[in-house]
Amino acid sequence: MSSTTPSTVALAEAILARSPRAVARGISLVENDAPEATDLLKLIFPHTGRSRVIGLTGAPGAGKSSLTDKLAQVYVDRGQRVGIVAVDPSSPFSGGAILGDRIRMPKLATHPQVFIRSMATRGNLGGLARATTEAVLLLDAAGYEVIIVETVGVGQDEVDIVKTADVTAVVVVPGMGDDVQSIKAGIMEIGDVFVINKADREGVERTQMELEALLELAARPDGWQPPIVRTIATATPPVGLDALATALDSYLTFVAEHPEVRAERRRRILERRLLELIRDRLLRHVWQRELHDGKLEAVVQRLVNRETDPYTLADDIVRRLTASPA
Repeated sequence: MSSTTPSTVALAEAILARSPRAVARGISLVENDAPEATDLLKLIFPHTGRSRVIGLTGAPGAGKSSLTDKLAQVYVDRGQRVGIVAVDPSSPFSGGAILGDRIRMPKLATHPQVFIRSMATRGNLGGLARATTEAVLLLDAAGYEVIIVETVGVGQDEVDIVKTADVTAVVVVPGMGDDVQSIKAGIMEIGDVFVINKADREGVERTQMELEALLELAARPDGWQPPIVRTIATATPPVGLDALATALDSYLTFVAEHPEVRAERRRRILERRLLELIRDRLLRHVWQRELHDGKLEAVVQRLVNRETDPYTLADDIVRRLTASPA
């Protein structure tokens, strides 16, 4: 017999009925790790997998927020519903997102076809908030045809976007020193499209040549050749945004024409998510059984005193958790 409460069922039905307020409520539940969040996600999961999820990643200062704003407008002008998840640094005081939805995208914030949510990283590495994947699922279930995920901007560590996005755009700008060189070490392989934003700056030709050289060296197993698009998101009117949307669409068309590529990408996304959920649940179990109520502090003090080592402690904890009952 299901333990799902009537209120959770009602919330799931409201999300499937495309209620923005219900979507906002659902995202708040998963962000706060509320007890009913898992049941809600179980209910809506069969209704997901229909949206196009676009990831925008890159170093701080690359203009990702402006690009997200203007790219969303392109899809809105096409008559599509757009969900935006903008991942921000955490406030050191509240733990919430520092930037607000309406501050970053005032024109779209009140548009009836657009849903915007800022999410705090809360210390999560890899450029994404912990609950970003669940937020995307909720927007997908609510019928948003395009979902744009803008990562927080921490340079080469921003690789987690591949766990969520169907297509990823890596954003760089001219004149930022080692930006193009740094992506060799981290996010070069995740870019399906490369964007040179603020293309009116000096050095744009050099940036383009460096990207082209790197792409020649980084052959992809799927055979896709990532295009490079120049944009000026803050221009009036914006420059290159239609070309960016076309480039993103071209990759999605490529994937659709190669079912094995699509299947492998979706499989890897779901595999990573499953492993993350198992890890999180195991860590929670370890906390509840072994490390709560001051036990963690006592264990760490033993390490500080060099009475034992972290490897032995970890092995001991795992051994106790996996030991068969007598």
